[in-house]
Amino acid sequence: MPRSYSSVPRVLGRPVVTFLSIFSLFILGTFIANRLGAEAPRRGFYFEHDARTNPLIEPKIRAESTGDTYLIGVGKADITGPVVEIGFAGYADLSQTGTGLRQRIFSRAFIIGDVNNPDDRFVYLVLDTQSGDTGVRFGILEGLAALGDDYAVYGQGSVAVTGTHAHSGPGAWFNYLLPQVTSLGFDRQSYQAIVDGAVLSIQRAHESLTEGYLDFGTVNITDGNLSRSLYAYMANPAEERAQYTDDVDKEMTVLKFQRASDGKNMGILTWYPVHGTSIYQNSTHVAGDNKGVAELMFEKAMEDEESAADGFVAGFSQANVGDTTPNTLGAWCDDGSGQMCSLENSTCADGRSQACHGRGPLFEKLDLGVASCYEIGKRQYDGARSVYDSFGSSGTPVVGSTVKSFHFYHDMSFWNFQLENGTQVQTCPAALGYSFAAGTSDGPGAFDFTQGDSGEPSASPVWEVVKSLLRAPTPEQQACQDPKPVLLDVGQMSVPYPWTPNIIDVQLLRVGQFVIIVSPSEATTMAGRRWRAAVKAAAADIIDTEPNVVLGGPANTYAHYLATTEEYGIQRYEGASTLFGQWELPAYINLTVSNIQYLAPDSTGSPDPGPTPPDNRGSSLSFITGVVQDNAPLGRSFGDCTAQPQATYARGAVVNATFVGANPRNNLRLEGTFAAIERQDGDTWTQVRDDTDWSLVYTWTRTNTILGYSDVVISWETEAEAEPGTYRTRYYGDSKALVGGGITAFDGTSNAFTLT
Repeated sequence: MPRSYSSVPRVLGRPVVTFLSIFSLFILGTFIANRLGAEAPRRGFYFEHDARTNPLIEPKIRAESTGDTYLIGVGKADITGPVVEIGFAGYADLSQTGTGLRQRIFSRAFIIGDVNNPDDRFVYLVLDTQSGDTGVRFGILEGLAALGDDYAVYGQGSVAVTGTHAHSGPGAWFNYLLPQVTSLGFDRQSYQAIVDGAVLSIQRAHESLTEGYLDFGTVNITDGNLSRSLYAYMANPAEERAQYTDDVDKEMTVLKFQRASDGKNMGILTWYPVHGTSIYQNSTHVAGDNKGVAELMFEKAMEDEESAADGFVAGFSQANVGDTTPNTLGAWCDDGSGQMCSLENSTCADGRSQACHGRGPLFEKLDLGVASCYEIGKRQYDGARSVYDSFGSSGTPVVGSTVKSFHFYHDMSFWNFQLENGTQVQTCPAALGYSFAAGTSDGPGAFDFTQGDSGEPSASPVWEVVKSLLRAPTPEQQACQDPKPVLLDVGQMSVPYPWTPNIIDVQLLRVGQFVIIVSPSEATTMAGRRWRAAVKAAAADIIDTEPNVVLGGPANTYAHYLATTEEYGIQRYEGASTLFGQWELPAYINLTVSNIQYLAPDSTGSPDPGPTPPDNRGSSLSFITGVVQDNAPLGRSFGDCTAQPQATYARGAVVNATFVGANPRNNLRLEGTFAAIERQDGDTWTQVRDDTDWSLVYTWTRTNTILGYSDVVISWETEAEAEPGTYRTRYYGDSKALVGGGITAFDGTSNAFTLT
């Protein structure tokens, strides 16, 4: 029978759910371990078809060289961590623990350098993860250093680590305690998969370095996102809002990498703001969400394009994502009322937020957001493809030989600086407000927390107890954070190690007239607009051509949100999650603009590196258990197909095959696959689907914990356009022995079946 999702309720999420369910136990355990001196444990969709249906303009190779040449390189590598038994990163929901895989996730690296001064270069990473991270960045820099002198050019100032902000991938890789809580700590395997894959993607990009051209273009994707916090956006000055057509940015910027030797296109890098929350928080299959869909769709489409080089890489980077949502039908009350959620605080008739959920464009499928995710990804693909296909007749060449970058750390705790009008203001140690616990319409909170929550009366006595046991904000901190009512004073909590960053990464990149802001926080729409405008104005003093400025993030560390001062005053989720107080945005602008001279053509220096953030990788707690053993039931062997497919299926049906399985944490099969569909061609079988295909789903279930039994179900959601023929399902696994812990690879195949 085809798998059905309609009966699965949407569970409550965002950080509040986890805090109320395990927070106290987790912290109590760490507190006791710390106090007693005990050592804590450490630790159905077919891309090829969809992407090529109704092709747009025939792609053209650059007719003439109108821009300057640069060193360019692109690379890609698998970063799919443990797909089972690890909590996901993003929704911070304890119940969202992996049970399988829908689509592998990747790191994509883009290198740009100065042909005449090759030491001036930078690498921009796009990871299919919730964000960048301090510990992950440390690991990447260490990995690059280990590669030798050829990679010494990729250092602290030139490596940007951004995440697509997907909420459907493995967690447990964060450097700070707060985001570790929901995954029961730190998992070395999950962390290392990201670091190793990121380093490998940079290595591949480095090996592909060649002279080439860069062009950029833009397109409006009007149906790809929506504001989920319009009430806060409306607090921005009317005259400022009047400068823009939309309440979220609809423009996608596409940067094309073209090889000079033969005119082949090596890749594209795009920026477009939309949250990676198409897939709901009760889905437990790993995927890259909507941007992961767009990336693989574009790369698969390029496999047969004459204009594209082999190994074409498509990175779909995040932009000023903070108040955007992919749930373009809006936020509705799932309480039977048929009403939309309230504009002011995203509540329903009962005055609470739990029933308020955003709906994607294909919400009626009731499939945990899977179809909507694919659709929002395809809309981004279509927009990027339209720009790509028109580069032969339009687009703007990147000009000017200058390639520069800078990076430094900055401590936001009680930092004093002046606004443009001369007013002295101050940022604060990190803190989260009451509305943080309310969540958003993409993932609502629990109890009586609502967006815009003043904290009085308290929405939950339990929270007041937890708050008092952890740390109550000092009068100085509360005054600094005002008008935010502080719920969690995380920036001043360091037991057993720091809970959240106070030290942020400040980074800008430049190639020619193209400037990239690398943001550690999720900037809201208007925050991003102000920041881009300020950098553009400052960059005009050092760039001859009109600067083009984009913003990418969340990057390098995860510093939550970046709201405007006006939005901060409203204290919806985004304002309550703006860690460093109401002057955070002016501070970010100050820190970047005041250092713009380091991007000047004649610049040879770099800013002071600033205070190094804490490295918690070696001291992080972990309550994640490892794999003990795998066994096959009596009379069975690993890989046996215990539930065969039917003999015949019509296209559009779901083909299921069940196998005697083993825990996929034994071998992540990076650069490989757990599942495959093979097509018969005479006497041979050819693999035609694998883990990169959206339509092929891998599900693992532990059937007996004591004996180590498990099943694997591989489901092919056959496409209406799939080629008729004879097929079979293949499963690749690895079992772990109880004695000695040895890992043994195996595979299994189903009976053949016919697709008509």
